[in-house]
Amino acid sequence: MRNFLLLICWLPIAVIADDAPRARDLGIPFDGTPGPLNAITDVSGVTVGHSTVIEDYENGSAARTGVTAILPRGKESIMLPVFGGTAVLNGAGEMTGTIWVEASGFLEGPVMITTTQSVGMVFEETIKWRVNHADRDVTGYAWSDPVVAETWGGRLNDEDGFHVRPEHVVEAIETAKSGPVAEGNVGGGTGMVCYQFKCGIGTASRVVATVDGEFTVGVLVQANYGWRDILQIAGAPVGREIPVAKVADIRPPMDDEMGSIIVVIATDAPLLPHQLKRVATRAGLGIARVGGMASNGSGDIFIAFSTANPQELRAGTNLSVRMLGNEHVTPVFSGAVLATEEAIVNALVAARTMTGFEGRTIEAIDHEALRSALRKYNRLQGSE
Repeated sequence: MRNFLLLICWLPIAVIADDAPRARDLGIPFDGTPGPLNAITDVSGVTVGHSTVIEDYENGSAARTGVTAILPRGKESIMLPVFGGTAVLNGAGEMTGTIWVEASGFLEGPVMITTTQSVGMVFEETIKWRVNHADRDVTGYAWSDPVVAETWGGRLNDEDGFHVRPEHVVEAIETAKSGPVAEGNVGGGTGMVCYQFKCGIGTASRVVATVDGEFTVGVLVQANYGWRDILQIAGAPVGREIPVAKVADIRPPMDDEMGSIIVVIATDAPLLPHQLKRVATRAGLGIARVGGMASNGSGDIFIAFSTANPQELRAGTNLSVRMLGNEHVTPVFSGAVLATEEAIVNALVAARTMTGFEGRTIEAIDHEALRSALRKYNRLQGSE
């Protein structure tokens, strides 16, 4: 029998406060112009869903885990693909389905993110979801090679407990919606840690101008990497100003190999697969702006997709598609870099202190300490 913990606001396992501030609310300055929601869902049609699993068990196991689903075209993602491209900064991680994305140029279905040892479960259940909901293709099959990415949540989650179950996968997909996106200790990010602070899911967006008009670039990250002393926010060495208080809470040997991060980039700019691969590589520059260095044990894996050309991709044979010329794609690159940077900081700011498996506690970043550090380096907007 399971022994469920209640999510009471004063407990250190609390997921996230409904009125939690975001990075900009603290006065943190960022370059670029965000979309209305400053989220990946600013790209029209993109929806995001989470299933968050927080349970304690009588046998001593504990679940601090979950699943996050990003649907490029909402419910239409089940039958209507998008152009996609992938990139890897350091490969000590997993994102299934990328061989087919690279070979075909298409992302078919959702992008799913979870914890390391639940990749198999999420992969199988995503296939089942498509089989149960999608029409058959010309071969008579509902073929699927889903994209499932992971970061390791074992500091707070009992990875060997395999606590992500089929219903969690379905919940993440079926509840995906447009609008504001929950951040921090939610979905696949529930048990994640970055820069030795509690971390998890973060999102941001940028509106960029090109010769063909304005386009939106949206980013969602699952951040689980980085040593404290390399953390930089708005160009200030914040990590050095807020030392690690409880080193014992970071399970060895992970002090030396703090990885990984998954970055999902969406845009409505009409880009082809080879261009989207170039966009995906720019996620690494956004990570570097926050101090990330892609350590040997880190899985820094990225995917980018474009929601443009929906009617053309629906048409079938002899397709004609729009594309933005290579000489005009740099603003999209910039938007990807800047939105990745802010999404990571949003993940840090939104996360809350959490106690998990074997009683380990990971502290959230203290907002006032963060503001104080930024003020010291004259990097706080509205500060005296």
